[in-house]
Order: sequence, then C-alpha cells, then structure tokens
Amino acid sequence: MATTSWQLSGDYFETCSCTYVCPCVPTNLAGQPTKGHCYFAFVFHIDLGRYGNAALDGLNFAVLGQSPGVMGNGNWSVGLITDERASSEQQQAITAIASGQAGGPMAALAPLIGKFLGVEAKPIQYQKNGMKRSVSIPGVLDQAVEGVGSPTKPSEPLYIDNTLHPANARLALARAARSHLHAFGLNWDDTSGQNNGHFAPFNWQG
Repeated sequence: MATTSWQLSGDYFETCSCTYVCPCVPTNLAGQPTKGHCYFAFVFHIDLGRYGNAALDGLNFAVLGQSPGVMGNGNWSVGLITDERASSEQQQAITAIASGQAGGPMAALAPLIGKFLGVEAKPIQYQKNGMKRSVSIPGVLDQAVEGVGSPTKPSEPLYIDNTLHPANARLALARAARSHLHAFGLNWDDTSGQNNGHFAPFNWQG
C-alpha cells in the first residue's frame, strides 16, 4: 500500500501507431490494433503537483511502449522518460506515479506490462496551442497532434467519453502530424498524418 499522498494535474497528449480512430479505446482494449501491434507514447505536462513534500510543478514525463497485439492481452514493453530538470527526489516521485507503484490511475495498467524497459532522464519540451500539442525529447521522441474539429463548432474537438483511459475518461480526438519514437529499443516513425492521437487535461491523486 502506498503511504505517501500525492496529486498531479496538467495536460496530456498521445499518439499511437493505429490508424485514426484507434480501436483500443472504444473496445476497452479488446480491439485488434490496425497494424496488428501498437506503438504508443503518452506525454504529460504537470501544471501543479506534489508527492509528499516534493513539489512537481512544471515538470514533464513520457510513458513509451509497444503492445505486440490486442492491448487487453498485455505483455506490453514500457519505458519511462523523466524530466532532466527534476531532482533525484522528484525523479523518484514521478517514477512511482507513472509506473503505478504509488497507486492512482496508472496502477490499473501495471498488470498489462510484461517488460519494464527502464527510466531515463532527458530534456522534454512540451508545447500546447489550442487544439495542437507537440513534444520534443531529442533523440527519443518527436510527436505532434491536432484535434479533429467538431462539425458544429470547428474550434473545439470531437470527444469520446466515459472511457477507461488512465489520463481522463473524456478524450479529445486528434490525428498525429508526426510520430518519431526511438528509445529503449523501440523504433517507430509515422508522418502519414493518418495515425491516431488524443489529448485531455488530467487530474490524478493517490
């Protein structure tokens, strides 16, 4: 049982190698990925956060991985990138939260991870502009998304709601402008503009 209380809130986005719209979310991870397997990269910017007495405001982290087949069948390979600006204490806090060891939403995914690939600290540049999100982690991850606008209100994205997603039950639908992942032995590049993306605010505690 986790004994340290913690809270994080901020902004998240992801891309995955499935063609838009990814079948995983509407099938509760039971759908076959559109390419048979799935690469994914979840990136988080913490606006406000604490783990015990450690403040985590302004830090970023990324959860990178690959599923060899249907995501609900597990055996994922997952690695974590933490913000190089974080102190040792902050690094340990983010690792505990992102891995699910500290409880919270990510703990629900822990049984699906077959291989934990490790933790690396890198510079992470996270950008948010309207319905656009992008991140640059040199040599590791370069990805960007743009929300799919509502036909009745194009300045706002379409949403999928009441999901099991750990970031937020309500996700904006987006297409990836680019996805380049090269870390922990994972290698994936897509510039088709057709692969899937999501973004949402997140508010976690444990």
